[in-house]
Amino acid sequence: MKPLLIYVAGPYTANKREEIDGNVNRAIDVGIEIFNKGHFPYVPHLTDLVDKRAKEVGLDLSWADFMAWDAPWLNVCDALIFVGESKGANIELEEARRLGKTIFFCSEEIPSVDRSRADVFQA
Repeated sequence: MKPLLIYVAGPYTANKREEIDGNVNRAIDVGIEIFNKGHFPYVPHLTDLVDKRAKEVGLDLSWADFMAWDAPWLNVCDALIFVGESKGANIELEEARRLGKTIFFCSEEIPSVDRSRADVFQA
């Protein structure tokens, strides 16, 4: 089995900053688990940094803007891991199903692969 590109879908937005940080950290933790299994995660929650910077420079990016930012990455990923429900994660799950992507519901379902450095740079 070759390494998979795996999209991490889970809640991001919340009422309190601490909850957002918890959602981001949970998604990053899952991404690290995926990487340690030999695959390549896409963690859309990392756009939290983009959101913070945009606000610093006076831009107000909307929820729809971030969904549009992430959509092309879901299209190119081989699989999606669904780590929790939210409006956006549910939409991403349904789109992954529509596209025929492999769906995981926990990192234990993801098989480990042997990924050598040479594999990373081959087309």
